Amino acid sequence: MRIAFVGKGGSGKTTLSALFARHLADSQAPVVAIDGDINQHLGSALGMEERDLVAVPPLGAQIADIKEYLRGDNPRITSQQAMVKTTPAGRGSRLLRLLGPDPVHARHVHDAAGVQLMVTGTFEEEDLGVACYHSKLGAVELYLNHLVDGPGEYVVVDMTAGADSFASGLFTRFDMTFLVAEPTRKGVSVYRQYRDHAAEFGVPIAVVGNKVTGEDDIAFLREHVGEDLLTCLTHSDWVRAREQGRDTGDLEPGNHNALETLRAAVDKRPKDWAAFQRQAIEFHLRNAIAWANEATGQDLAAQIDPGFEHGPAALPNAETSQPAPSAA
Repeated sequence: MRIAFVGKGGSGKTTLSALFARHLADSQAPVVAIDGDINQHLGSALGMEERDLVAVPPLGAQIADIKEYLRGDNPRITSQQAMVKTTPAGRGSRLLRLLGPDPVHARHVHDAAGVQLMVTGTFEEEDLGVACYHSKLGAVELYLNHLVDGPGEYVVVDMTAGADSFASGLFTRFDMTFLVAEPTRKGVSVYRQYRDHAAEFGVPIAVVGNKVTGEDDIAFLREHVGEDLLTCLTHSDWVRAREQGRDTGDLEPGNHNALETLRAAVDKRPKDWAAFQRQAIEFHLRNAIAWANEATGQDLAAQIDPGFEHGPAALPNAETSQPAPSAA
C-alpha cells in the first residue's frame, strides 16, 4: 500500500511520516519511506545524522538511469529521452517489487534506523530558472508507476507542503492520503483544496489532527473537516526528546494508538490496480497535450499499451521477458 502525508508547512507531516514509517518497520513490515518534500528533513526525523544523509544517492539526480532501466524493452518507448514522469508501464517495461533485487533499490535505498529511506534530493542553486521541484519528483512518480507492491508492504511518502502536491498526477499514485492539520484556522486552510481535488479523482483522504491539546481542539477540527477526521495526536514529549538526540523510552500510548488507527485505515483499503492504471493513463495524456509532446517531439499517446494490465498478474511476464536485474 502507498501512503502520502500532506499538509500545510509546519503541520508536522514530516514528523508523522517518520513516526508512521517507524511504526510499520517496528512490526517487521517491509516499508520504504520516500522524502518527497522540497525541504529534505525526513531522514533527520528518522534519526539519521547529517553525515549519513549526504551519502544517500538522490533519485532526482539519477532520473535518466532510472528511466533507462524501467523502460526495459517496451517497444512503445523509443528511448529514455522520450520517457517522461507520467509514462505508464506496459508490456516489456521492467516492474519493481518492493525492496527487490533491482538497481533502483540497490542504488537509492539507505537504512535509517530500520526504515528503508529514499530521497528525491534538494533543490540546488543550479536548478534555479531551469527546473522546478516537480521534475525531481518525477523519479518518484516513475517509481510508483512501475512498482507492484504486495499485501503487507508499504511505501510512505512525505510530500511537499501545501497544495503543490496536486500540481501533477503524483497524488493519484497512493492508496491513502493523510492530511495532517493543526487545530487552527491556518491548519485547516488547505483542507478544502485537498478534499475537492481528491474527490474529483477518487483519491481517498483522511485528516489527522496534530498537536491537539484537548476536546476543544478535536471539536474545532471536526467542525471544519467533519467525518474526514480520522484520529488525532497530541504534543509528544517523546518526539521532542528524539529530536534533541535523547531516548526517553516509548511513544505515548495515545499517540501509539493513533498510529494503529492510521495503519488500520490503510490496511482496509482495497487495492484497485485497474483504477491505478486508468489514472496513470489519464494524467499521461494530459501531460502529453500540455507540454510533453512538444518537449519530446513525439506523440506520447503512443506509449500507452492498451493490452497491459497492471498488478501482480503482470509480474510473471515482466520477470520472464527481462534479463535478471543487476545491482551494479
